[in-house]
Amino acid sequence: MANKVGPSGFLGRWLFALVLVLGTYNPTGFSWLGWALGETTEFGPVIVIVGLLLLIGWIFLVRTAFDALGWLGVTLGAALFAAVIWLLVDLGWISMESTGVLTWLTLIVISLILAVGMAWSFFKRSLTGQLNVDDVED
Repeated sequence: MANKVGPSGFLGRWLFALVLVLGTYNPTGFSWLGWALGETTEFGPVIVIVGLLLLIGWIFLVRTAFDALGWLGVTLGAALFAAVIWLLVDLGWISMESTGVLTWLTLIVISLILAVGMAWSFFKRSLTGQLNVDDVED
């Protein structure tokens, strides 16, 4: 098992989180929510199975993020990203009226927080040398 997460390891975790977030909802309508609530789709077992798979992914990523970062870490991460978006608005790079852009940025921020949560133990170990041990075997 590798002791470090390089850029490609983090990128893989982020892509996994991004696919989960955007697969659940995105403004284009090409997502599970758009599919399940679409007027042309009959709600059936395939939609339920895909929804349950997404739910399992969400539970895994959210629990992993909160186990690794805690409430404070997740809140500070969200606050940091919110401040960056505020800066972009303040600089005039994005407008508060462009709800589509803000929605996409919010979805990307959620995926980044989830990815950091998945990789946090590796980051912490490489920076501090401390191990995270959750389970103790006899």
